[in-house]
Amino acid sequence: MTALLRVDSLRKSFGQRRLLAVEGMTIEAGQIYALTGDNGSGKSTLLRILAGLEPADELKMSVGERRVEGDAYPDALRREVIYVHQHPYLFHSSLLANVEYGLKLRGMSGAVRRKLAVAAIDWAGLSALVELSPRRLSGGEKQKLAIARAKVLEPRLLLVDEPTANLDRPAREQIVALLRKTASDNNAVVVACHDREIIDLADVRRLHLDGGRVAALR
Repeated sequence: MTALLRVDSLRKSFGQRRLLAVEGMTIEAGQIYALTGDNGSGKSTLLRILAGLEPADELKMSVGERRVEGDAYPDALRREVIYVHQHPYLFHSSLLANVEYGLKLRGMSGAVRRKLAVAAIDWAGLSALVELSPRRLSGGEKQKLAIARAKVLEPRLLLVDEPTANLDRPAREQIVALLRKTASDNNAVVVACHDREIIDLADVRRLHLDGGRVAALR
């Protein structure tokens, strides 16, 4: 397998507390990873740093051929590494407006982004709900919309924070199906979670965060 991401050194402290001291973490293309760890262990912070959304005290990593060191997180890399929050903010206007938003920021024409957004909503199994306000969606449907909004941007690395928390089993299974569809030979998915139904899947690799360090358990 090809290494899509390699963290040589990532350190993050809050005051005198060292939260993260990650070395030698590798994410391979075509794989789904479950990032586990206790509450407060730094899972969300790690994902946000990898996506360039939060600064690290020290950062040396590679994503494909792109090198990241210090504070110089390349803008081009923000197109390739996308983070989905556990409680994603959704515009109240429409499902299409949510999925089109990132494409609009990238300067894509209205007709093209509408076509891509419609396809992404269908991919996520939300076509029957396209006329609803996002406020009327269930928790699982909101997570599917957030994943569709990220997927339409074609990230090489998708980082998802607790997507199945507080969802019933059918909704969790639908989220897992979308994450599986997202992984391919050229990209990967990392899911921060406590959900055993994800962690114990045979095709999901496990990374465990403890004491600021990440260990590959499977």
